[in-house]
Amino acid sequence: MNRLTFWVLLALCVAVEVLGLLIDRRDIHCAGAVTALGVIAVARLLYLARKGGGGEE
Repeated sequence: MNRLTFWVLLALCVAVEVLGLLIDRRDIHCAGAVTALGVIAVARLLYLARKGGGGEE
């Protein structure tokens, strides 16, 4: 995942979180937060896999 893709996905997640706050729907806000954590986790896993430090021998 390149940097542009990462930041675009993260910005989309933040937009969903803000939308959830604006329309007072906590479930949408929480879904945006969980999705943002997922984007960060996948980016980290892809970085480790590319680097070769996945932990498997």
